Amino acid sequence: MVGLTACGSEKSGGDKAGEKTGDKSGQSAMSPLAALKLASQRTDQKNSAKVEGTTKMGEQNSQMSGSMDWANGIRANMSITQSGGAIASSPIEGKAMDARYTPDAMFLNMGDEFAAQAGGGKHWVKYDYDVLAQKAGPSGAFLKDQMQNNNPSRSVELLLATGKVKSVGSESVKGVKATHYTGTVKVSEIAKMQSKELSQSDLDALQKQLETSGMDTETIDLWIDDQNLLVKKREQAQSNNGAYDSTVYYSDYGTAVTVEEPTSSDTVDFQDMLQQ
Repeated sequence: MVGLTACGSEKSGGDKAGEKTGDKSGQSAMSPLAALKLASQRTDQKNSAKVEGTTKMGEQNSQMSGSMDWANGIRANMSITQSGGAIASSPIEGKAMDARYTPDAMFLNMGDEFAAQAGGGKHWVKYDYDVLAQKAGPSGAFLKDQMQNNNPSRSVELLLATGKVKSVGSESVKGVKATHYTGTVKVSEIAKMQSKELSQSDLDALQKQLETSGMDTETIDLWIDDQNLLVKKREQAQSNNGAYDSTVYYSDYGTAVTVEEPTSSDTVDFQDMLQQ
């Protein structure tokens, strides 16, 4: 779920991060804050895009690809492959799993082996955001907020909110010319910047959790094309559990996205599984 929340992951093919052009037109002619404000507006207006990338959290890696729509809550179809860490040598390691996101829940297809052994013949597991918020405390409430409200433009808004961002030149991202911006955010401030609906007490508790995780700051890099659209984002941080490194690529803005919930006859609720 973090993969979509951060909307972050990396795929190296076709990205020439070191290719500087020194061009002074379009994005690079603006101040960084003005350019990012425009990019936030334009990206938000597009309502949908294709997404791909990878995320590394300590020893665990995940790859994802698909499409998402944020016109009225987050809806997305994704294919997710995970390896290492807690799922090393598990039945799902290295297997592509279909994931569907609606404004209220995430659904993950765990495959035939899960259905036969643990799912009672059902392939899909449902993660209800309201239940997660109730059971997991402040971190669950934050996750619910992110899953319901997060979209690519909020990544730009987060960097804008720091007030400390700089342009590091023009680069090629998968063959698309883009201006690269970078900034550093204090982890203790991220929840407050990104959350729309959390109470102050939840924010305070969540910030304490983040601080005790060993994360102090997070570096955010954004690449904006000449249409003022976000085409790549990378987030990096260090924690007690190792490095966090997430990069995502956005393309085909305005693409049509249709998400259908799996049938109830083939779905088991995650909370019900825990009780069993």
